[in-house]
Amino acid sequence: MSTTERPRILVVGGGYVGLYAARRILKKMRYAEATVTVVDPRSYMTYQPFLPEAAAGSISPRHVVVPLRRVVRGAEVLTGRVTSIDQDRKVATVAPLVGEAYELPFDYLVIAMGAVSRTFPIPGLAEQGIGMKGVEEAIGLRNHVLEQLDKADSTTDEDVRRKALTFVFVGGGFAGAETIGEVEDMARDAAKYYTNVKREDMRFVLVDAADKILPEVGPELGRWGKEHLESRGIEIYLSTSMDSCVDGHVVLKNGLEVDSNTIVWTAGVKPNPALSRFGLPLGPRGHVDAQPTLQVTGTDYIWAAGDNAQVPDLASRKAGVENAWCPPNAQHALRQAKVLGDNVVSGMRGFPQKEYSHSNKGAVAGLGLHKGVAMIVMGKMKIKLKGRLAWYMHRGYHGLAVPTWNRKIRVVADWTLAMFLKREVVSLGAMETPREEFYEAAKPAPAPAVKTEDKAEQKAKAS
Repeated sequence: MSTTERPRILVVGGGYVGLYAARRILKKMRYAEATVTVVDPRSYMTYQPFLPEAAAGSISPRHVVVPLRRVVRGAEVLTGRVTSIDQDRKVATVAPLVGEAYELPFDYLVIAMGAVSRTFPIPGLAEQGIGMKGVEEAIGLRNHVLEQLDKADSTTDEDVRRKALTFVFVGGGFAGAETIGEVEDMARDAAKYYTNVKREDMRFVLVDAADKILPEVGPELGRWGKEHLESRGIEIYLSTSMDSCVDGHVVLKNGLEVDSNTIVWTAGVKPNPALSRFGLPLGPRGHVDAQPTLQVTGTDYIWAAGDNAQVPDLASRKAGVENAWCPPNAQHALRQAKVLGDNVVSGMRGFPQKEYSHSNKGAVAGLGLHKGVAMIVMGKMKIKLKGRLAWYMHRGYHGLAVPTWNRKIRVVADWTLAMFLKREVVSLGAMETPREEFYEAAKPAPAPAVKTEDKAEQKAKAS
């Protein structure tokens, strides 16, 4: 970490908003005008809309992450966590991956910590659940599902087999519907290579507390998505929730009970809980309260955007929707980050702030290979697409939205190769414990047991 007399712009979080805001600031800033410092526990940004495809093996996991040090050249990138902020002294406490925590002074602050999985105190969830917020979880889910097929193909125990081939997904929003669609597609393809496993042996269950799935694309496309998934043999239970999942025994509110080794939790997100320690004004759900300029309410040197911010949706409010807030999606995060970056530079120079306003352009979702739904908003007209054409829209939009040309080209290359080569269905479950086999080979051999009579002889000799 360098020391400098220049003002420091501290960006807390290296996700979508943090990455794009830092790039925008570096682009707009004059040479040596300020020091930009980005702090995040990971040294990369994850493009979360591609996690379901990464879990299904349609995209290489390395291609859905963007290395921060490579993309925000000219900025300091610190791998660690901001644990507290002293607004009076303008000092942040940074806890690095190793070593002692230290204080980092700043002049301007950007809060871009994103969101974490929203969970509930459900018995067994912490021990059994698999999230879908990071690329590590996507890789783990893929290996886990294929490992369950390996188990089912090899065992003669019917209970073990049934539990291995039952997959429960909780949450019917974009993350849940897309993930179950992609994983079911992958499992269907993988079953062709197993002697004792067929798609008919598998059971996929989708649970949601709401009365519909895919609310982001509207009721009509949501109903079509539900019917489509059900036509593929996926059971969908709406207006219900999970009561417990201890040892994989899933109990739903509607009385259904199933045993499953795979419980995927995608039931929404919540702002990063670390925000409560920063002394910032928070909304009723824990978001940082931000103005239309993306400045944190009551401050002129702190900005916030993305999933961790409560930003007024000016476009919807102008259209007559009272108390409208920007939804937590990549569409808003990208555009907010650019406005935020401009406003930080303007604030540093004493210029006026610009308000953020963006009209919804629609939403797209992929439900597996060649299957999807899309709602495109063009003025007052809404174009609704489903099936293969919507899937093309989904891939086209996200292919353009993924950060950097490097990643765009790599993702398109993955898609192109998949047109000619079959999907890989190998499980690399040992990746989770890569040293286990070496440890078994290298650990010291146990000392040979000494017989009782040998011990007596030794004592006699010693005496």
